[in-house]
Amino acid sequence: MLKLAEGDATQIARESDVKQMGTVQTKQRRIEFGDFQTPDDLARDICGLLSKLGVSPAVVIEPTCGTGAFLRAAETEFADCQQFLGYEINSAYVSEARTHTTRAKIVTEDFFSKDWTTTLDRCLEPILVLGNPPWVTNSTMGTLGGDNFPAKSNFQSMKGLDAITGKSNFDVSEWMIRHLLEGLAGRSSILAMLCKTIVARKVLHHAWSEGIQVSRSAIYKIDAREDFGAAVDACLLVCVFAKGTDSKRCEIYCDLRASRHSAEFGFVDDKLIADMNAYVAYRHFSGVSALKWRSGIKHDCARVMELREGPETGTYINGYGQTAELEDDYLYPMLKSSDLTRGAEPSRYMLVTQESVGADTAKIADESPLTWRYLNAYASVFDARASSIYQNRPRFSMFGVGTYTFAAWKVAISGFYKRLDFRCVGPCDERPVVLDDTCYFLPCRTRQDAEALERLLNSQEANGFFRSLVFWDAKRPITARLLSSLDLGAVAQDAGIPLPSWSD
Repeated sequence: MLKLAEGDATQIARESDVKQMGTVQTKQRRIEFGDFQTPDDLARDICGLLSKLGVSPAVVIEPTCGTGAFLRAAETEFADCQQFLGYEINSAYVSEARTHTTRAKIVTEDFFSKDWTTTLDRCLEPILVLGNPPWVTNSTMGTLGGDNFPAKSNFQSMKGLDAITGKSNFDVSEWMIRHLLEGLAGRSSILAMLCKTIVARKVLHHAWSEGIQVSRSAIYKIDAREDFGAAVDACLLVCVFAKGTDSKRCEIYCDLRASRHSAEFGFVDDKLIADMNAYVAYRHFSGVSALKWRSGIKHDCARVMELREGPETGTYINGYGQTAELEDDYLYPMLKSSDLTRGAEPSRYMLVTQESVGADTAKIADESPLTWRYLNAYASVFDARASSIYQNRPRFSMFGVGTYTFAAWKVAISGFYKRLDFRCVGPCDERPVVLDDTCYFLPCRTRQDAEALERLLNSQEANGFFRSLVFWDAKRPITARLLSSLDLGAVAQDAGIPLPSWSD
């Protein structure tokens, strides 16, 4: 039974959150400025690789040079280069870099306020721009209260909710590399940047989709854990620009010493293709899904909204370990990504406060007073949700709710796990099962429709098509955009399975 006053529940939630944060100010500043200095050995290996590739620059530029590892390596490797330029916002690093370089001109300057077009216009060609821009997202810096990032803009051209939810979050290095890439296009130049692998793909996707001519591109994988203590997939992105030549393929090398590429991805039919050969075999299934894919419920309050059954009938235990007595009216059995992947049955419930986005939640007070009391006990936790999507909305609002949420039958897949495994999800205890926002699903009217869709989506044809497009090293390999690019009608026709319909 919930015995806590509102202030007591809030205090428990606050203390629990503080214990998990453990963030110190010095670490915050390191993250804000992407302060992961490039090891000298790695800088030398990269400059050696570029030299073997035939790079012989007239000018070398390191836009965020830190303590100058790349400039030192470049001075040794490219002895005939006429000019070495370094820029860095941290004046202490500028002093250190100047001490350990012999020919480089190093200036204290902010990348985001610098006029890079004018700087590049003044350079002799060929130009080599290389470095290691900060590996941090704009939302992380915003959370830390940092201001070392570009002026706010929806630079990825997101629309609607995508622009105001997490989908518009981006790596600052992506913004920086794209900016440099655009400045180098049309010049005899080379871009060589250390970055997350997913950032490299996004940069190339931008270039290819915007018609920026890249003569050759390659990704050389690095061990970020060994070099930087970072548990991410990272690489050296190399882009070569030569007037009049263009390629929309990128070779992937397993490391800096590999002489042959192990794979390649590219850009075809206005899409980023993970496996070019497989896409050729399955591209006739490319199109627009006849059925609309939905994501699960987004509430950003898991420890309040997701509960397990308590020791007594009608009681439930939340993520703070607190027991509450709740009516069944707003409780639904739920599955998360891990449940879908394991083929597990629902073992917890989600408190679903709305039937549609924006619906009034105040009616809960009359219909389910215990539930209303519980929600208000944790009101400050809801009010503290950072996402702007909850602003000017009814208290206790959710997103990703609609008629489709309460469909008795669904075909669902995890967005996080590296498996193309679609699962038919039916009701539990005569209640529709809901999914969290790490899952995607198609709502179905009947069990027969759901089972037919499950067979269709797990077919060799659908599987082959998705595999040609999916990048398994992405944080969320399966996305609504990926799923929606399959023409289910074409696959159904090939497989001889009638295509079910759903109307919200």
